Amino acid sequence: MLTRRSLLSLLGVSPLAAQSRTAGLPNVGLKAETGPPRSECGVGALMPWADVLWAVTYNSHMKATGTGLGLYAIDDQLNPNLMHLHNGTHANRLVHKESSTCFIGPYAIDAKGNWKFIKEFENHRLTATMRHLTDPANRVYMQTMEGLFFEMDVNDLKPRQMLDLIKEVKLAKRPHFKGGHTGQGRVMVANNGFYEFGEDGAGLYEWDGKGPWRKLSGKPHMDCAGRMDMHEVVFCTGWDERSVLFWALVKGQWQFYRLPKGSHAFAHAWQTEWMRIREVETEHYLMDIQGTFFELQPMAFEGRIWGVKPICQHLRIIPDYCAFRGLMALGGNQTTPNNDNNPLAGQPQSGIWFGKTDDLWSWGKPQGWGGVWRKSPVKAGEPSAPFLMTGYGRKVLHLNAGAGQVKVEVDFLGDGTWETYDTLPGGRYVHHVFPQGFSAHWVRLTATASCTATAEFIYT
Repeated sequence: MLTRRSLLSLLGVSPLAAQSRTAGLPNVGLKAETGPPRSECGVGALMPWADVLWAVTYNSHMKATGTGLGLYAIDDQLNPNLMHLHNGTHANRLVHKESSTCFIGPYAIDAKGNWKFIKEFENHRLTATMRHLTDPANRVYMQTMEGLFFEMDVNDLKPRQMLDLIKEVKLAKRPHFKGGHTGQGRVMVANNGFYEFGEDGAGLYEWDGKGPWRKLSGKPHMDCAGRMDMHEVVFCTGWDERSVLFWALVKGQWQFYRLPKGSHAFAHAWQTEWMRIREVETEHYLMDIQGTFFELQPMAFEGRIWGVKPICQHLRIIPDYCAFRGLMALGGNQTTPNNDNNPLAGQPQSGIWFGKTDDLWSWGKPQGWGGVWRKSPVKAGEPSAPFLMTGYGRKVLHLNAGAGQVKVEVDFLGDGTWETYDTLPGGRYVHHVFPQGFSAHWVRLTATASCTATAEFIYT
């Protein structure tokens, strides 16, 4: 059994030194200057590379809103060393395998730990670095929060703006671009520019490098991720007023699912930063979205996504997470004054949490709610999107369909085989409590008559 003392020994940290840091596992706190101005100090990206853990911290909006942020190198003793000051807002990271270069924030770091600041990005907010579609050995894509899309030669580190995503996807509202990924011959980018219900300033988009950008969704989306092997399955996450949105690109075809929300405390573009999909153990993925960590199988079987399961519920803002020296490291964005909009907060600071991946199972027990319809026009005979059912305790369905009946179907194998569970009456509000311990992987609903319907699952 791995005890705390043996864990600290593996890290090269003495127990006495660790006691001065925290009562549990070691904790690394990073800070911005007290100001003025006072801003954020979020840990935007983490990457183990060249014998240290690299981290970039960010403020709320580039240089005008805070100082004292930049690039850190965290050594084996978990001592954070500030390598460079840059008061920007960045949350991108990618290892470019052909050049053995780590891109994190506006920095390029070689395999020996030598870093270079890419000055052309000094006044941009980088949110994603992606592999290039046509010249992946020599170029990468860089995306900014404002929707500017660059390509950059990895040899001379000279970026060139290719396009403006606001114009390409015809965004009418304020952008807030987040994650991006290249896989299966296309680029996918997520935009969570959502500030009030009904405002369509967000979306999920894809591009094959030749034709126009294609809009997959107009709802807020957070991240796109996947491996470069194991069928190159790509996952994308988002949310709307009903539930978490979960997309999977399998052999060139998109599959769409809905998952419960663990919290409604993330229902605004600013509150959702950044919610990632990351590999934390070899070929093992975790997905953080709307207050829940989910376990995720990075490949498909029989053309289907298997293994989506909730791990825990939480309220932590986790901009990035990764493995480091056998531990799991979680970036943070703790309470900050943010231009003194919060008069009860002091100096901007955030912590990096270190523990084991298995520790997540001791966090809040998975609970959640969400639906497939919310005052939605529903067509007769058209099934809803599959809604996740496995991994939760008590389950209830609240239903109000305007006419006809509603068939409840379950997929207990997770392979797209649907079985009828029950048929519930429409025309009025009803609720159904599922038997204690009952579960299937997915559940979906089908109305027998076209109507306006609401269907909400609550899992406790």
